[in-house]
Amino acid sequence: MNFQTQPQSQPTVLACDNVYKSYQQGPQQLAVLQGVNLQVQAGDMLAIVGASGSGKSTLLNMLGGLDLPCEGSVSIAGKSFNTLSETQRGFLRQQHLGFVYQFHHLLGEFTALENVAMPLLLGTCSAKQAKQQAADFLNRVGLGQRLQHKPSELSGGERQRVAIARALVAAPQCVLMDEPTGNLDQHTADDIHQLMAELNSSLATSFIVVTHDMTLARRMSKVYSLSEGQLHLQPTHSAIGAS
Repeated sequence: MNFQTQPQSQPTVLACDNVYKSYQQGPQQLAVLQGVNLQVQAGDMLAIVGASGSGKSTLLNMLGGLDLPCEGSVSIAGKSFNTLSETQRGFLRQQHLGFVYQFHHLLGEFTALENVAMPLLLGTCSAKQAKQQAADFLNRVGLGQRLQHKPSELSGGERQRVAIARALVAAPQCVLMDEPTGNLDQHTADDIHQLMAELNSSLATSFIVVTHDMTLARRMSKVYSLSEGQLHLQPTHSAIGAS
């Protein structure tokens, strides 16, 4: 099942405008991003593919405000990360973004319920409300019977579902995912694909996925390849080689 492209009238939730990023390597400057432009609308499902070392993780860090560009700007909900302090950027991320990584980064001493409730407890939610919302999302991802289990008691696929629930529990406008199925077997990866489709349909959350999983990439509404520091939109239904 392919994710459906959202109508073009949807509001822009994340914008990347002419972004450049380079790093100093000894006496040389290594140019990683060279004029990247991207508009992400509400409900968009985007995949970003590219060869190892092409700058995909660097771009994801820019989109999440975890790093700032050398030139250009990244904006979420109409606010540019460039104009904000580190504290303000963190608050903006907490309000509008969710993150899912290849490694789930769950806190081992806490239960699934407590891990998912954590973003809400960092905000203004009461403990009771946070746990109720966390339980609702764990039910939504099919883990209603695993609320009190710690990460060590869960399978790889279950841990990734907990990570997805944690990313979505605060109702972010956009979720950034870095190789979310990279450590999963194909059956579990297919379950995650289906879950993303259901959550996108029901919540209208935007997803940006950096991936080598071409099965996942082809299910997105748009696929971009990153090469020579720039994003290139791939023709719909085109054959995309593995990266």
